[in-house]
Amino acid sequence: MKQILLITDGCSNVGESPVMAAAHALQEGITVNVVGVVDYGTIGELGSREIADIAKAGGGISRIVGTPQLAQTMQMMTRKTVVQTIQLAVNKEVKKILGEGSLEELPPLQRSQVVTVVDELTETSDLRIALLIDTSASMKPKLSAVEDAIRDLALSLEARGGKSEIAVFHFPGRLSDGADLDMDWTSDVSGVRSLFSRLRMKGATPTGPAIFRVLEHYRYDTLDGYRDRRPAEDQGEGEGMIGGYVV
Repeated sequence: MKQILLITDGCSNVGESPVMAAAHALQEGITVNVVGVVDYGTIGELGSREIADIAKAGGGISRIVGTPQLAQTMQMMTRKTVVQTIQLAVNKEVKKILGEGSLEELPPLQRSQVVTVVDELTETSDLRIALLIDTSASMKPKLSAVEDAIRDLALSLEARGGKSEIAVFHFPGRLSDGADLDMDWTSDVSGVRSLFSRLRMKGATPTGPAIFRVLEHYRYDTLDGYRDRRPAEDQGEGEGMIGGYVV
């Protein structure tokens, strides 16, 4: 299962629509979840609507939270989306058997057995999460909370029975119109702590182009030999990050 977990505190203002980008992600089998991080005042009606619209277009869920709830919210959203994805697949299989029936129409014993299978698959299915972090200037006071939340999420994924991998991106990137890769797919959470030490908060909020950048990484990562062909600047040596960082 594939997810993009977008962490942001404001409205996109550069490039393609993030709603359109999220819809493209869903078409490619990638769920988009969005966490709006709010500390001072409100995120605003426009920003709240955009966050909800991105998640809806990406088949995911959205939450607006303060920094104290960030870590717990990220873990909850990740687990909930995994369960929903598995339940959707199970319901499709049930419909093949029952016609227009649903899981709720099964006899209690069979329904409980299916629920048990869903719970087991939630913990054992392979999972990939691309964390996409808004590092525009307004996110600076929240960076520490984001760092702690990512570390906690990584540790919780490490405890799953199935294979879990994380990649981390931030935006705006070097060219200010997309996202930079900070950490490539890994099950090793030890490097998460060092990701933010030299990150520079700057500029506008190109959320749409950033989502497209993550989709590109998902696509090309499936090609044989792509990892070996990528230039050095796309292997974790983006602007503001520790040079030579290797996962």
